[in-house]
Amino acid sequence: MPLLPALPDLVPRQRCGVIEFPVHHMRGGTSTGLVLHAASVPADLALREELLRHLMGTPQSGQLPGNRQLTGLGRGAPTSNKVFLVDVERHEGQPRLVSTLAQLAGGHADIDWSVNCGNMSSALQLWGLDSGVIEALAIGMHAIDIRNTNTGVLTTSRMARELDGSFAAAGIPGVPGSFPRVDLFLHDPVGAKTGQLLPTGKAQDTVLGYDVSCVDVAVPMVIACARQFGKTAQESMAELEADHAFMEAIRQVWSAAGLLMGLRHRDGALMTREALARSETIPKFCIVGPAAAEGNIAVRYFTPQAGHASLAVSGGCCLAAACLIPGTVAHALARGVPPVALNKTEIGIGIENPAGILGTSIVAHREAATGSIVIGSAAYRRSAQILLRGHVPLYQASPALTAWLQKQLSARL
Repeated sequence: MPLLPALPDLVPRQRCGVIEFPVHHMRGGTSTGLVLHAASVPADLALREELLRHLMGTPQSGQLPGNRQLTGLGRGAPTSNKVFLVDVERHEGQPRLVSTLAQLAGGHADIDWSVNCGNMSSALQLWGLDSGVIEALAIGMHAIDIRNTNTGVLTTSRMARELDGSFAAAGIPGVPGSFPRVDLFLHDPVGAKTGQLLPTGKAQDTVLGYDVSCVDVAVPMVIACARQFGKTAQESMAELEADHAFMEAIRQVWSAAGLLMGLRHRDGALMTREALARSETIPKFCIVGPAAAEGNIAVRYFTPQAGHASLAVSGGCCLAAACLIPGTVAHALARGVPPVALNKTEIGIGIENPAGILGTSIVAHREAATGSIVIGSAAYRRSAQILLRGHVPLYQASPALTAWLQKQLSARL
């Protein structure tokens, strides 16, 4: 049960004979999507997924190549086809947000419930404050924990309010201008999907002739040397995506590496090579090379089917952690990164990407007995923005979904 009852603007309504569903359309970092009050969403998975497809404009079944999502709020790219279901719970006497991510795709009906999104997570505290499910900020710094149900990852989101009531603002790579600043701290991020820092048991593997490192920090990712693909990690994403031979090569590599990592579906079943080749979410994939400017390493990041215009923060944290682990592809290419000490130390890693430099901080230490690197937490800075708040009319809801929504409306009367 939610800690607080749904507010009037967080529940469905009927207008001109059409049921309308409440949404916040938001930007978190370099991703956009919807944030919905979980208490207002059907518990039945089939009805829930139908609702999300209506809201985002994706097909209700099968494939629809080239779908422009004209009937919904999705924008085509995976980074703009995200929906977070959020509520609030109490833990040790304190409120914290509970988030569940649905990853949609414009061209088909499948919805992936297996991953988190670090970028969109930066919008959740702002949503909670704007919707009233968490208390309004007083002047100064305010932090709240976020428990993600997809991965089990616990994040702390921190925002600050100025004397005039506005939020402290910041600019980030890939987003023009300054918007409410959010600092996100990932706690115990290792093994988000596999339970291991190095899912294959090695810092480096050879997969289909390519040297790669498979690392699971916040998200499972395959890190490859750009040079082996004839690249530098300085190319534009348009150039990389136009190279069809390259895109097919990395698809083969991430699929084979995903098998080595033992990646699983949400129901626990092992993913097949075919499922990995189709996956919109895991494993993430990147090519890395030497930094050309002020960063420690350069990257071009894939989600995995599409190139990212900048760098997802979860992937950035994973890559930053990999830079600290001797033997990985990233460690070999990173410059200016100090060795991990025996005591817990916060180490900053700047990652060059197409939009600029993503700043990350990794808290880590080295075990004296084994020399193993232990990753304690990872932090990154984002900004968040409310694009709109309101209700979306559901013109084509099925009889079953309509009946469920009508029941919610009747319960309010």
